[in-house]
Amino acid sequence: MNVIVCVKQIPDPAMPGELNSSTNTLKREGKLILDESDSYGVEMALQLVAAAGEGEVSLVSMAPNNEVSGMRTALAMGASKGILVSDPSLQGSDALTTAKVLAAAIGRLGGADLIIAATESSDGYTGTVPEQVAEVLGLPSVTFAKHVVVEGGALKVNRQTEEGYDEVTCPLPAVISVTAGVVEPRYPSFKGIMAAKSKPLETVTAADLGVTPVGWEGAGQTISNVTKAEARAAGEIIEDDGEGYAKIVAFLENLKVI
Repeated sequence: MNVIVCVKQIPDPAMPGELNSSTNTLKREGKLILDESDSYGVEMALQLVAAAGEGEVSLVSMAPNNEVSGMRTALAMGASKGILVSDPSLQGSDALTTAKVLAAAIGRLGGADLIIAATESSDGYTGTVPEQVAEVLGLPSVTFAKHVVVEGGALKVNRQTEEGYDEVTCPLPAVISVTAGVVEPRYPSFKGIMAAKSKPLETVTAADLGVTPVGWEGAGQTISNVTKAEARAAGEIIEDDGEGYAKIVAFLENLKVI
C-alpha cells in the first residue's frame, strides 16, 4: 500500500509571526517546522502501511526558499521520500492554486492508494485544500476522519461530526483529511533522524509541474489591508448579594439566550 501525505511547513508558532509590509502575507523566511496537525497524517500513513505489510509513505509539500526542515522531521518519523515545490512565483497563491500544485506533485510521484492531509493548517485555517486536491485528482474525499482502516481494498472511516461520527466506506484511491488525535504521532528516533538526511527529496518548481498561473496572478486577489483584532473587553462581574441569580437571568435575557 502506497500512501502520500500532504505536509505543510510553517514558521514556529512559538515565535511571534510577522507580515511582509508589501504583500501583507506571513513572513516565511528561515527555518520552517512540520505543522503539528500534519504529524497525525504522517503517523496514520505509517500505521496503515505497516498494517498492509508492504508499501511506503511519501510526502508532498510547498514551501519557499527550498526549505525542507519540516519534511525531514516527517522523514525521520519513517516516511521514505518526498517532493518539495519551491518557487518564488508561488507567493500569494490561494488555496485552489495550492491544491493544483500539490495534486501535480502527487501525480509526479505516480499517485497512491491513499492521500492524507490534515483538516486544516495551523497558519492558514482555510480547511479547503484537501477537498480541492481530491476534486483536481477526480478522487473521492472523506473529511474529518477520526478513525481509519483499510479492509478488502476499501477505506473505512469514522467521520467526526458535532453529534458523534458517521461510518463512511469508499473505494480506493481516495483523499482523506484527518483530525488531531486520530493517532498518537511517534517521536523521531536518533536513528530515524540520521537516516532522514539521506532519504530522497526532489525539489521542483511550478513550471516543472506545468501549473499556471500561480501566485497573485493565479489567485486573482490581493490583501489590501490588515488590522489588529480589537482587544477583548473585560467581562462583567456580578456579586452575589442574595439576588445574584436575578442579575444573571436579566443578563441572559438581554442577550436573548433565554
